[in-house]
Amino acid sequence: MKLQNNRGQVMLIACLLFLAAAAAVSAAAAGSALHRASAARAFADARQGLYAISSVSEDVAYRKIKGMAIGDMETLTIGSVSATADVDPVFGGLEIRASATGARFARKSLVRLAEGTTASFQYAVQAGAGGIELDEDVRITGDMFSNAPIEGNDETLVRGTVVSAGSSGRIEEIHATSSAYAHTIRDSDIDGDAYYQTISGTTVGGELHHGSADVATASFPISDTLMEQWKTDAAAGGMHTSPCSYAISGIATLGPKKINCNLIIDDDAVVTLEGPVWVVGNLTVTDDAEVKVSSSLSGKSIAIIADNPSNRSSASKVTVSNDARFTGAGESSVVLLLSRNHSASQGGGTTAISVSEESRGDVFYYAGYGEIEFSDEARALGAAGYALHIEDESILSYEPSLLHLSFPAGPSGGYTIESWKETE
Repeated sequence: MKLQNNRGQVMLIACLLFLAAAAAVSAAAAGSALHRASAARAFADARQGLYAISSVSEDVAYRKIKGMAIGDMETLTIGSVSATADVDPVFGGLEIRASATGARFARKSLVRLAEGTTASFQYAVQAGAGGIELDEDVRITGDMFSNAPIEGNDETLVRGTVVSAGSSGRIEEIHATSSAYAHTIRDSDIDGDAYYQTISGTTVGGELHHGSADVATASFPISDTLMEQWKTDAAAGGMHTSPCSYAISGIATLGPKKINCNLIIDDDAVVTLEGPVWVVGNLTVTDDAEVKVSSSLSGKSIAIIADNPSNRSSASKVTVSNDARFTGAGESSVVLLLSRNHSASQGGGTTAISVSEESRGDVFYYAGYGEIEFSDEARALGAAGYALHIEDESILSYEPSLLHLSFPAGPSGGYTIESWKETE
């Protein structure tokens, strides 16, 4: 009988232990489930907060860019979350600081708007379907990119990476101090790696990457839309109609302005640019003339556009020669000379931009549909065009500031997005 009582006690204790263990497991499971549910709610709230600050930032930025009326503080509510955006003026633009805070989260973002427009040039030399021709005594400091063959002469020196894109891409007689990318590489000296389908007569200091895919062709960094905007900004500053051609040989201030004919800057002239200039004809800068960005626009760049919409085959040209000089205003400031001549892209023989005779300075040349020629020891920070021909000891020396050029707003104002980041 005593043995049966002991067995009963053991069974009772076992049951109690089982119930205790089951309760502990249930409590742990419930706690874990509650924790997961809480974490899920926190995640959902945080996502909602991020969506709210993104939405209010986007709304304020859009209204500022489009010139629409909006206050310096805006609030937007999405679900149970409210986000606030504060707009503060800073040097060269605006800052939009957005925030949203809840019981389980805090989200903040910062959007920077720059006054005016921006442009970015990644290469010292960029060409379209017309390709690049270089003589042996040419010196390029910076990367080179072309949608067509790049042809040098007796190992023309390029201090950077050289890319000839597409299935017809070819690099020939080039000495590149970095890597080279092309379908075909011939008779060249590549200090870095070589990426190709076929190669011959070439010395490679780095790795050989046979069978590499062709690099995709690239578009130009300045759109026709942006160029039209600069023309509109120039015209808003007034129009010169007489005398024509318009010749400047002394000290003058120019821009924003539309010149309704040819513009000639020569004979030791000093022209200070205070805004964009649209030349409805040809632009000539020569004979020791200097064109400079106004010191009041420190850090900004100015565009001069040669474009006669009724004649882009034999007109709309830029000629720079005989010690012409260009001067920016501080860091990241250049004179941007653009031609809308279309001759080269249409199979014609007219040169869109001609630079010669030791012309130099803080200048970048652009002809998206035309040919650019450098000769007689011409100097520049870089060039981008449908086709390029560089000869006679000309030197193009790229500067990193060309990646971030800022142009002042026109008379109607305007902003562009400079940066957008989450800060918390």
